[in-house]
Amino acid sequence: MRAGLGALIGLGLTGLLLLSPHVDPELGLYLVAPFGASSVLLFAVPNSPLAQPWSAIVGNTVAAIVGVAVCLSVTDPTLRIALAVGLAITATILCRALHPPAGAVAMTAAMSPDAIAELGFWFALTPIAIGTIALVLLATAYARLTGRRYPFRQFDDLSRHRTEDRNPTERLGLAEEELTGILERYSQSFNLGVEDLARLIGAAELQAAAQSSGPLTAQDIMSRDLVTVRPETALGEVADLFKQHRFTSLPVVGADTKFLGIIFQMHLISQARADALRLDRRYGAALRRLLDPDREKPVNAGDIMSVAGPRATTNTPVGALLPMMADGETDAVPIIEYGKIVGIVTRTDLVAALARTAARAGSA
Repeated sequence: MRAGLGALIGLGLTGLLLLSPHVDPELGLYLVAPFGASSVLLFAVPNSPLAQPWSAIVGNTVAAIVGVAVCLSVTDPTLRIALAVGLAITATILCRALHPPAGAVAMTAAMSPDAIAELGFWFALTPIAIGTIALVLLATAYARLTGRRYPFRQFDDLSRHRTEDRNPTERLGLAEEELTGILERYSQSFNLGVEDLARLIGAAELQAAAQSSGPLTAQDIMSRDLVTVRPETALGEVADLFKQHRFTSLPVVGADTKFLGIIFQMHLISQARADALRLDRRYGAALRRLLDPDREKPVNAGDIMSVAGPRATTNTPVGALLPMMADGETDAVPIIEYGKIVGIVTRTDLVAALARTAARAGSA
């Protein structure tokens, strides 16, 4: 659904704002069929190396130049089409810009001698280059709006914490050159990027570590004596509970312990910071007002709790909990049965369980 809607919006806006769905042999501002194939890559598989901006823009443009050159040089239709596509594939590989729709771009040029006679090499600029650039820009914006990443993160980009350290699940002990060598050894460099391979190896290692934890389930390691708050609990009381119990998270429950959400310390800090920016540059004064029960519009626990985080049941294997907390985005996973919270597994619980498992394995 996400990919289909993205292609609809991308091609729709490109057609409305830049290119016409009807052939314009004078200006060359028209949509071509290969843009449909480019949309499949840009919106459906944006992680693919074949879908990255360099591959899409340069690949389509180079293929268009090759297609026009062949179309103007070769008169036989069959030879012209075959030669255009074959040379376009070779040229885009040499440019490290392989993009499958580029073959269709070259074929479109070779099959349209009348239009090419009018446009010449202008065809490579418009509609091809301009249209592809528009689709890439729209795919970038759409990915951000829908919580995805495009262009795909490169191996040397900053981590989610904006540091040069790799994300925890991607710390493999393998250098970029070694990962690149693996891809080249198995002729997969066009199908997978180095970042993709790192993610896959990290996921495989994580899964292997999870399986080594044995038959433990969430109910074996979860905390059962829970400290909870209600949605209407004032943030001052929430802050006091964090300080008193030294928790990193507090579940929010309704009637009959029905689970509603969870508050992490970061939520409290973020709310205080938001008040600081809005009301006063002095953080301490803003925090005092935030926790003041007499403020005009007090913020309660229900206003800052998270409702979309991961959750599990008592029978969830410990191995399934591991990836939920591996990247540091959540400190605890609530354990839910029939809509009610019966326990919580924190990162500390998980580390302790894995340490015990490792100790048993070592003694054996």
